Amino acid sequence: MEDLDVAQLAAYLHLLPDQVSKMAMRGRLPGRKVGGEWRFSEAEIHHWLEEQIGVSDREELEKVQDVLDRADPQAVDRPIHEMCSIDSIEIPLNARTRGSVIRSMCNLAGQTGLMWDAPAMAEAVAAREQMHPTALDCGVALLHPRRPQTSILADSVIALAVCPSSIPFSDQGQMTDIFFLICSYDDTVHLRILAKLSRMISTDGMLDRIRAAGSPTEAWHVLKEVEEAIDEAE
Repeated sequence: MEDLDVAQLAAYLHLLPDQVSKMAMRGRLPGRKVGGEWRFSEAEIHHWLEEQIGVSDREELEKVQDVLDRADPQAVDRPIHEMCSIDSIEIPLNARTRGSVIRSMCNLAGQTGLMWDAPAMAEAVAAREQMHPTALDCGVALLHPRRPQTSILADSVIALAVCPSSIPFSDQGQMTDIFFLICSYDDTVHLRILAKLSRMISTDGMLDRIRAAGSPTEAWHVLKEVEEAIDEAE
């Protein structure tokens, strides 16, 4: 990834250059001055977008999704329920610590054959969690490495697991019982998956249905139904 100047970032985010400069000056965008000019790390901008997705409400999520769509209008999203197959869902997940959850989730993703080094993925995910926990207030964690692990992935894959009871999953004691592991093949796909999943988990009743699911097949059908309802409403 490369550094972007104000004009390049404005074009990417579909904002005016003056808007980008003002956001940077006010600390609302991650940037730095080099030779008196604003420069932006593309990786940091992706991380910033990721944080917007993680904390946004439905209206804000739609705005972020619109930014992604306009930034890459030729992108064709694979459905979440195709990347998260029945084979990559475990109910219940009998893990009681953050480390055991991460290892179990990576092993689960490895069973699909699309990811072939579960320990390496677990190490990358654990490092990301140490830097910035992904647990949300709704009891869901969206686990993922900081950067795509393309050397151990054949394609993007998502795993889902539900613990019988909530466990503390961050240094702040965030109680979490639903875990998604997102192993994306590139940064743009990663952001689009995050945006879509965030919209899905904000759908009324979805998390209750996932928690009540008695089998991977039942949980997969919940994902499929919710995703198709969102797509039909667009």
